[in-house]
Amino acid sequence: MAHKRSDYFGLSYLVSVILAIIPVTSWICGVVTRFTEGKIVAGILRLLLGWNIIWILDIIFMIVNKSIFRLLNI
Repeated sequence: MAHKRSDYFGLSYLVSVILAIIPVTSWICGVVTRFTEGKIVAGILRLLLGWNIIWILDIIFMIVNKSIFRLLNI
């Protein structure tokens, strides 16, 4: 059975959820993901605000939508 790829670096859904639950890895992976997408402003916002509500929203969105929370698409 093929695994559906998730948001963090094309890793499997289960691994991405585990990474999203751990605050430090969620923050690092979220920042790196946004910068690799070319979303500089969103990456900077995650760098500055990633320790609070964005972390909780990442967990919720990863479980429900299988992708991280995207506040801005800039």
